[in-house]
This record gives sequence, C-alpha cells and structure tokens, in this order.
Amino acid sequence: MPFTDDQKVVTAAADGQVRLGLLMKNGQVETKRLGRHQGRVHNLAVEPGSPYIFYSCSEDGFVQHYDLRSNSATKIFCCSSFMENNKRSSSSVRLNSIVIDPRNPNYFAVGGSDEYARVYDIRMYQMEASHNSDRPVNTFCPLHLIETHDIHITALAYSSSSELLVSYNDELIYLFQKNMGLGPSPLSSQGEDAKKLVEPQVYSGHRNSRTIKGVSFFGPSDEYALSGSDCGHIFIWKKKGAELVRMMVGDRHIVNQLAPHPYIPVLATCGIEKTIKLWTPSSNIATSLPRDVQKIMEANKRGREDHSRTTLTPDVIMHVLRMHRRQPRAYVERRHNRDDIESDEDDGERRMF
Repeated sequence: MPFTDDQKVVTAAADGQVRLGLLMKNGQVETKRLGRHQGRVHNLAVEPGSPYIFYSCSEDGFVQHYDLRSNSATKIFCCSSFMENNKRSSSSVRLNSIVIDPRNPNYFAVGGSDEYARVYDIRMYQMEASHNSDRPVNTFCPLHLIETHDIHITALAYSSSSELLVSYNDELIYLFQKNMGLGPSPLSSQGEDAKKLVEPQVYSGHRNSRTIKGVSFFGPSDEYALSGSDCGHIFIWKKKGAELVRMMVGDRHIVNQLAPHPYIPVLATCGIEKTIKLWTPSSNIATSLPRDVQKIMEANKRGREDHSRTTLTPDVIMHVLRMHRRQPRAYVERRHNRDDIESDEDDGERRMF
C-alpha cells in the first residue's frame, strides 16, 4: 500500500481470501484476513495515493471495497449480464480484472466473462447499504464483438489520461478513449448511434488463450502498451499507431503478468516458470525485432483462428463439466489437509511467518 513505508501489503488468491500483510520490525510478517469471496480473486486495485482504500473482484461476480482504517470489507454489488430492454440477467459475470482511473479515482472499471468493460462511479454506492444494484455509468466493447458469447476479458489497464486498455481472451487488445463508450446499456446503444463511434486502436501479434494474461502501459507518459503471450514473449507496442517495437523472450512457456514500476523504467514479469524477472534498459541503441518475428506472430494468429473454428461436441462439453465438478471437491480436500487453514473460520485470525 502507498505511503506505508512498504510495511503493508494486500494480497489475494484462488482461495478467495483477501489478506493484509504487516511487515514487523523484527522481520516477521503478520497476516490478517480482511474479506473473502466465493470464487478465485485474480486482481486487486489500490486507490492511487491512498494508504487505506482498495478494491477486489472475483469469479463470484462481486466487487468489494476495503478501508484499512476500519479493517472492513463491503460488498458493493454483483456484476450481472446485460439483456435486451435494459433488463438485468440473474447470471453474474465472473470478474478477472479491476482498475481505478488515476485521473479520477471515483471511477473504476471491471472486466470478466463477457465482452463488456464496465465503468462505475463509487459515489453512486452507499457503503452502509444492505444491497446495491449493478449500475455502470459506461461500457466499452469493439462493435464486432457485441453479443459474441465465446470471448471474455482477462485484463484492463488505465493510462494517466484515462484511456482504457482491454485485453480479450483469444482475441486482440483494444485501446478506448472516453468518447468511445456505449453508455450504461450497450444493447440499447446499437444502431446508427453505435456506427458513429470511432473504432478503438488495436494491438495484435500476441496470443492470449491458455491463462489469464495481464496488460499494461509503460513509459513516463504511457507511450507504450505491453502484453504477455502464450508463445513466451513480451510484446511492446507504441501506444499511438500500435507499431510493434520490442519482442523479448520472457518465459520458456507463457508470459502471464507485467507490472511496470510507477516512477522508474523497470518492468517486472512472470509466467509459468517459478521466477519473477526484472527488466531495465541497458543501452541507448534500439534493439531490432527477432528475425523470426513474423513466423511467431503468424503462429499466434493461426492459433486464434483455429480456436475460433473449434466446435464443442456434446461429449467434450460433458467432459469439461465433469472436470469442473471435480475441481472444487479436490480443492476442499486440499484445504482440510492444511493445518494452517483450520482457523480461517475466524475472520480476525492472524498468522505469523
């Protein structure tokens, strides 16, 4: 958390827990559970400049708000699917990403298991309310992906000028300006009004299929867009014009997440390997792209196209459903076999490492 002398760290994971870690003077770390979701938590969003406020989102569809001054967690709303005639579906959207607009921290965006990036205004919600409805103030989606049911959003990123970068599973990356939104009810915004919208900038060449990929900006003025890829490379494009300027091997298998330092030109990445890599410029001479860059990009493109043509037979669908049913049972069994989880029923329990 910012302005805490690097002594407070908030974390979340596949067990749904959101925890606060306190670094003690003796070097030990004490952790305390702040909240819990009923699904995996892929992402946290810290309010810029605040040592107290942050948010979480989860595959259970809920967005939660945290204030470290009270160690409280508040469920704000459950993100639901869009339907015709401005109705709300009873099915929730499994959320993968949440980001806060650095220019106006009242706004935050979420993305998950459908095609829409939703923007919300925290001022529209009451923290003490027992139930808040899902009320986005704007939505973003490329027009050709509207009502496409086989893609989803894995990651979002806000630039310092409130541009929204959206990465889709087995699709491409899109950069939206504030005036490219479809409004709070995107299905009612189609037609002539939607056709007048400017198309977003597109970044391509990578592949985002096998895992939850991150996306990010880089540079003192967010001049570059970054993404990992299934091919194990880090892709760096110029934000303006989407020219690919660097492609680096970041993992022997897959590059998942990228995190730039907020002030200096340092980049952290991770993937399938059990290492976190730090990158920093070491030369004033620009490095050329790999000789096989076109071959790698074509292979990624073919992978996307082949996946889009894949037809799921009833046998395959039943097999996937059986696997999903087995995973929660196996996960519960693993949890009960871990002694340090036994006390988790107490919301105030603490751990020492």
